[in-house]
Amino acid sequence: MAVSAEDISARLERMPFLPYHFRMAVTLGIGTLFDAFDSLSIAAALTMIVATFHVDFKIGATIASSAFVGQFIGAFSFGFVGERIGRKWAFVIALGIFGACSIGAALAMSVNGILIARTLQGIGLGAEVPIAGALFNEVVRGNARGRFVMLYESAFIWGLVLAPVAGLVLVETLGPALGWRVLFGIGGIPLIVAIVAAFTLPESPRWLATEGRLEEADHIVSAMEAEALERGKTLATPIPRAPVVKERTRFAELFQGIYLHRTLLVWTQWFCTYFCSNGFAVWLPTLYMKIGGLPVRYALLLTILTQLIQLVTGYTVAGTIDRVGRVRWFAGAFAVAAAAAIGGAIVTGVFHVHGWVPLLVFGVLMTTGTSVNSIGVYLYTPELYPTRMRALGTSTASSTNRLASAIAPICVGFLLANNLGIASVFALFAVVLLFGFTIMSKFGIETTRRTLEEVSP
Repeated sequence: MAVSAEDISARLERMPFLPYHFRMAVTLGIGTLFDAFDSLSIAAALTMIVATFHVDFKIGATIASSAFVGQFIGAFSFGFVGERIGRKWAFVIALGIFGACSIGAALAMSVNGILIARTLQGIGLGAEVPIAGALFNEVVRGNARGRFVMLYESAFIWGLVLAPVAGLVLVETLGPALGWRVLFGIGGIPLIVAIVAAFTLPESPRWLATEGRLEEADHIVSAMEAEALERGKTLATPIPRAPVVKERTRFAELFQGIYLHRTLLVWTQWFCTYFCSNGFAVWLPTLYMKIGGLPVRYALLLTILTQLIQLVTGYTVAGTIDRVGRVRWFAGAFAVAAAAAIGGAIVTGVFHVHGWVPLLVFGVLMTTGTSVNSIGVYLYTPELYPTRMRALGTSTASSTNRLASAIAPICVGFLLANNLGIASVFALFAVVLLFGFTIMSKFGIETTRRTLEEVSP
């Protein structure tokens, strides 16, 4: 019998979660883990680089933002690559660039060398994470997609945990001068994973089907079905629920029809989330040292505590998001983060309570709220676009994350360098988070328990 794109989609929708999915999640998750690891490894490394090269807040902000500039370029451009050559090869190429340039950063002999290597590294890093998110969304069934994708995206939070742990161990054992180099060197691991993925990672059957490569798509889905049957799973009769529209990928479509609303929605979610998340996380260990008066060891320990709390939050969201719904979780998380930022501004600015305690209390609450959206966007954004433009839509939305992540550390560095205090930083984050809450609560689209084709025709 002839196989159609609708058949491929329907067969994927009846598939239980299999070791096949798990193997994909592990490969893709390494990229996601190192996205977060890099975001906070620069936070840990920055304290060591400052000590090694004796740089000030402004130079430190430039170093922190350099990778995000490259990530903006990579995220925006590789969406087209993912639609043209497929999710798999876009992921492999991007991961290879990231790993190779991370090794280059580790070997840099000057601040300028670090800036160049991390900017190029950012191109690969910014590209591979949204592509991986699009690919994994396309192989998981709709009625449990929220749980499985959020569990997969928990790799992001593990990266946030491991970065300060690695930083703490390295600064204690190797000292600042060598510690940051080894920390960047660890970021070269994705180069090895990229080589392995080139031989083992399957392509998205949904993408293959829309490209007319039905035999290849059928081969992958048949392998998944065979594995399910070998494990004693009963597969229901596939029921095509929505037609798969076969059209060329067009960038302009992101801003036409129903997709204009969706594009503006997710761009706002990405920008507001990562402006505050990365803008705060990058500086947090340094703030504990400069404002809180803590040594490097304790600054990194408190950062680890913050990330462990985020990890618990991530698993809580994963277990409930298919019942509670996307919009309730995302809007509620924005509200919690905004309330924490307002509280931090009042306590430090009005009541003049300083030191590391308000940084910890309000920082934990704020980053816990932003963490829900920082991993949720990789579930939500791919759901809002059809297969013909899912990688493009996710990547371009991700580019606003990279833009926000480049701007935010500079803004924070500017406020601190001009002696405006930590209250001004909290106030800035509060304004951004309140905007994100308003847009999500008013214009959010619920996608829970719907197939990708139902949500995005």
